[in-house]
Amino acid sequence: MATTWDVDGGKSVRTPHRDIAYAGSTATKPSGPRARRKLGPGPAIPFGLQIGPALLVLIWVAGSALGWIDPRILSAPWTVVEAFERLIEQGRLQDNFVTSATRALLGLSIGLVIGTILAVTAGLSRIGEALIDGPVQIKRAIPTLALIPLLILWFGIGESMKVTTIVLAVIVPIYIHTHNALRSIDSRYVELAETLRMSQKDFIFQVVLPGALPGFLLGLRFAVTLCWVSLVVVEQINATSGLGYMIDLARTYGQTDVILVGLVVYVLLGLVSDGLVRLLERRVLSWRRTLAS
Repeated sequence: MATTWDVDGGKSVRTPHRDIAYAGSTATKPSGPRARRKLGPGPAIPFGLQIGPALLVLIWVAGSALGWIDPRILSAPWTVVEAFERLIEQGRLQDNFVTSATRALLGLSIGLVIGTILAVTAGLSRIGEALIDGPVQIKRAIPTLALIPLLILWFGIGESMKVTTIVLAVIVPIYIHTHNALRSIDSRYVELAETLRMSQKDFIFQVVLPGALPGFLLGLRFAVTLCWVSLVVVEQINATSGLGYMIDLARTYGQTDVILVGLVVYVLLGLVSDGLVRLLERRVLSWRRTLAS
């Protein structure tokens, strides 16, 4: 322990932990320990994801009730509800919904399998990457909807063209995010697998696929969104059934309420499918500690 003198003549005793100042000293008293400041987004808000859509609905209701919104431009919510009931009674909504859901699930399933296989092949093999990555990047630069005229020439205007359009839209996000996750796996895990003399099969199922799972699920969220976007477009091209066909037919007759019914169904399908992927992500990746948790 050392004793020092300051410029004012005051004596202070320096300890290993803090300075103790006597009268006449210019030393300041140390402050107490500061509370740790939390830098994250804070605790989750109950039903937080539903607040924004509910606010939009309230604005829509208020604007229609007060006469601020022209019903010829945007039908009132109660008019849309009446159109819902009418379409359900006629059976049109159910039939078109089943047709659209079948197309979407078929295209999403095929694109999911193809995109995953391409990503794993390119991610684990330099030869595979040389053969696959370039064409996928070319497809990424070309909007899927721009390929529709060419797909019509190849497949006609039937179901094959519609499903193929959805498949091409789904492949790219699945491939990009899964491939990036594969290449981002820590090389120490690879070295450990080599040290343990893992077989190629065990290496893929115990190291590669679990490591790429976060990227795959992120790509799945984008793929689901693009699936519904592509479905809306292809169902308005020489289609005879589906939600997109119902919307296009309503446009011809100026039925704004029916158009909004179709849009509301699309919104619900998008929100529900994205919520299911998020739920799957929380369950499968429950071991991760992230900013969101």
